[in-house]
Amino acid sequence: MANTRSYSFLKKRNADGDEANMSFIEHLEALRWHIVRSTIFWLVATIGIFINIDWVFDNIVFAPAKSDFITYDLLCNLGRKLQLGDVLCMPPIHLKLQGNTISGPFMSALSISMVGGLIVTFPYLFWELWRFIKPALSPKELRYSRGSIFWVSLCFFTGASFGYFVLAPFTFNFLSNFTLGTTGAYVYMPTLNDFIDSLNNIILGCGLSFELPVLAYVLTKIGLITGSFLRKYRKYAFVIILLLAAIITPSPDWTSQVIVAIPLLLLFEISIIIASRVDKEDERKQKEWS
Repeated sequence: MANTRSYSFLKKRNADGDEANMSFIEHLEALRWHIVRSTIFWLVATIGIFINIDWVFDNIVFAPAKSDFITYDLLCNLGRKLQLGDVLCMPPIHLKLQGNTISGPFMSALSISMVGGLIVTFPYLFWELWRFIKPALSPKELRYSRGSIFWVSLCFFTGASFGYFVLAPFTFNFLSNFTLGTTGAYVYMPTLNDFIDSLNNIILGCGLSFELPVLAYVLTKIGLITGSFLRKYRKYAFVIILLLAAIITPSPDWTSQVIVAIPLLLLFEISIIIASRVDKEDERKQKEWS
C-alpha cells in the first residue's frame, strides 16, 4: 500500500490528460512552482497592506485596544438590555505604546504587513498546498476531501475572528487596567513590538486551533484515530487544551484562558462527533461491500 501511494504521488498529467510518471526532479520542480506562486500572491497582499499601513494600524491593529471597540459596545449594550446595568461594561482603556529602538516602527509595520498578508491569502495558500498533494490521493480520497478548502478556510477565519473580536479585547483590557502597587512607582507602557506580537499570537493561535474538527475528520478518514479513541482520552485532551489556552493567551488571568479553553473544548467534542460519524459511515460501507 505504501509503495502504491508513493508511486501515485510521483505522477503528473500530460497534455492529453493522462497520468505519467514523474521523476524526483520533476516532483521538486512542481513543488517549486507551487511555492513561487504562493510567495508572489502573499507578497502582493503584504505590499498592499504595507502601502496602507497607517489606516490598517489605526482601524484594525490598534482597534481592540480602544475603548470604543465594537466588542465593548456590544457587551455593554447587551448587559443593559438584560437589565444588568453596567455589569458587562468593561473599564475604559488608556493604552499608550512606546518604542525603544530606531527601527521599531518600520519593523512593526513590516510584521503587521507580513502576518496580515498571510491571513488574507490563507485560502489561496491552502489551495496551492492542496494542488500539490492532490495527485497522491485516490479517487475515493478525492471524493471524501471535496469542500476541504472551504471548510479549512472557514475554521481558520472563524478562529481568527474569535481571537480578534473576543479574546484580544478581553486580554488588552485586563492588562491595561492591571496595576502593581499603590504608590505609582510602576507605569504601564508596553512596547509596540510587544503589542503586535501579542495580537499576532492571539489571532494565528486561535485560527489554527479552530482547525481541530477538520484535523479530526482527516485523521479518522486515514485510520489514525477513531471516535472511541477520542472519548477514551478525553480527560488527557482537556489538560492539553488548558495548556494550549495558556500558551495562546499572553495574559496570565484565568478569564482570558477560560474564554479560549471553552471554545476549544466544544471543538473537541465536535471532533468526537465527527469522528464517530465517520466510523459509522465506514462500517456501513464495509458491510455493504461484504
